[in-house]
Amino acid sequence: MDRVGWLRAAVLGANDGIVSTASLVLGVASAHGTHRNILIAGVAGMVSGAMAMAAGEYVSVHSQADTEDAELTRERRQHKKDLLGEHAELADIYIERGLDPGLAKEVARQLMAHDAIGAHARDELGISHAQKARPVQAAITSAASFAVGGGVPLLIVFLGPQQLLLPYIAGAALISLALLGGVAARAGGAGMVKGAARVTFWGALAMAVTAGAGALFGSGS
Repeated sequence: MDRVGWLRAAVLGANDGIVSTASLVLGVASAHGTHRNILIAGVAGMVSGAMAMAAGEYVSVHSQADTEDAELTRERRQHKKDLLGEHAELADIYIERGLDPGLAKEVARQLMAHDAIGAHARDELGISHAQKARPVQAAITSAASFAVGGGVPLLIVFLGPQQLLLPYIAGAALISLALLGGVAARAGGAGMVKGAARVTFWGALAMAVTAGAGALFGSGS
């Protein structure tokens, strides 16, 4: 499940990279920017977007990690003050999940004898080692996936002829979005067609609006 979560996060980061960068270069291209200006805008947009994703993800996940650490510290204090009460609390959790009271107390006793804080962190607080917040890993994953996604329209800008950039960029971006939307839906257990269609629609809308804005301001210059 942890790997599925990271896969979905990476796919969504790549989606953001495709939509943001493609929309930006389409807007500049629609405003009749030169090939060099389009490329520079795309590179700047991809780099700034990746850094913004990394910073935002780091701050968000670090806040989650701080919350988890505070909860674990509070749990350690409670264990020092009332170990028997903590045992009863853990047993009650297992009883609510369907265990016989006698078995629940024995399970709680054995788990606390092995790793009391770990048992409460997992079953009372919902914190496990596999799902523990990792700010640096989250930041790197977000930045890298955004950059990979943003590289799709940039590659088209770099290789494609300027007179065909608009259809080439839009086509490559929409195909990539459809594929990634299907993968994200599959990872989450949803229908691939519906997921791909949803991501593609909103990506197309974002690119159309940005291209329209570029064309509007470009015509007035």
